[in-house]
Amino acid sequence: MDFSWSDEQLEFKRSVAEFAQKELNQGLVERDKEGEFSRKNWQKCADFGILGLSFPEEYGGSDMDILTTMLTMEGLGYGSRDNGLSFALNAQMWSVQHPILTVGTEEQKRKYLPRLISGEIIGAHGMTEPDSGSDAYSLRTRYEKVDGGYCLNGTKMFVTSAPICDLAVVFATKDPSLGMWGITAFIVERGTPGFSVSRDIEKMGLRTSPMGELVLEDCFIPEENLLGREGGGAKIFAHSMEWERSCILGSHLGAMEFQLEKCIRYARDRKQGGQPIGKYQSISNRIADMKVRLETARNLLYKVAWLKKEKKTATMEAAMAKLYLSEAYVASSQDAIRILGGYGYMTEFEIERDLRDAIGGTIYSGTSDIQRNIISRLLGL
Repeated sequence: MDFSWSDEQLEFKRSVAEFAQKELNQGLVERDKEGEFSRKNWQKCADFGILGLSFPEEYGGSDMDILTTMLTMEGLGYGSRDNGLSFALNAQMWSVQHPILTVGTEEQKRKYLPRLISGEIIGAHGMTEPDSGSDAYSLRTRYEKVDGGYCLNGTKMFVTSAPICDLAVVFATKDPSLGMWGITAFIVERGTPGFSVSRDIEKMGLRTSPMGELVLEDCFIPEENLLGREGGGAKIFAHSMEWERSCILGSHLGAMEFQLEKCIRYARDRKQGGQPIGKYQSISNRIADMKVRLETARNLLYKVAWLKKEKKTATMEAAMAKLYLSEAYVASSQDAIRILGGYGYMTEFEIERDLRDAIGGTIYSGTSDIQRNIISRLLGL
């Protein structure tokens, strides 16, 4: 594995960080408080090329390799304090655009990918249901074959970008008794009769990323909106989850680095007992732990990206990276609050928001315990 970066790659990372610092942080404290999504900032990211980083040029992308993409997302996370926006961008890239790219028909790719990548439309991913979370294949959303297409009925829960989506990749089962073999994926467009968003969902963190429920009531989906083949939905979901687990937390690396630098500056400047607080081991040791977590997480994630670049299986490595990085971000956010003390607890210093945002990472794209289950299963246990 070679993680040495070219000057061009590092310069692009810097340019992304500078863009994010300049363009994406205005009014964030208030937007977080109000749970407000910024379509303007989404479009800025699309115009900069974020949504098309690793996608083919023929669909409006930049055709970057996955390692460079991860480095770029790290730059985005460093420059932007809006973790909700970074999360929503990643969710669309890996759970909507990527499935369409890998299993979609050429007509589907040309119809949807350029518009998703350009920011013209926003996509959502509907798998989780009120009664099936980690048990992802126990779906109750049903489909039946009808003349000219399919009829879908059911509800999808905890859907990122649901309130603002123009289309959704939705998973449904032909017969629950068939388990994973009965699941099929569909592309459902906003405005389709019977397709609606029932409500917005308030969250603890990632509040600038909207979340909601999708409802399908006798929703007719034409044959051309079948994604992949009938019965192939579980494979599509597993493939997209491996990519999402591999990549969705890339921006958190940058956020952790920014957090670390902020704590170092504070520990040097803040004085107690006649000396900088960084001279006290209770502070310096926490900062040392933050650095170790950052570099460990970085190497785990870059290994996954390297495996993906080499077109090798990365199921175990993706689960390890998702587990470690998400929990490391929580631990480092807690340490940052302790280092800053009362200031860290105050909203205006923008440290407490990191903790609220970080906790979500231990739940979405497979909980920490699900990642442990994947790892232990692949170890033969």
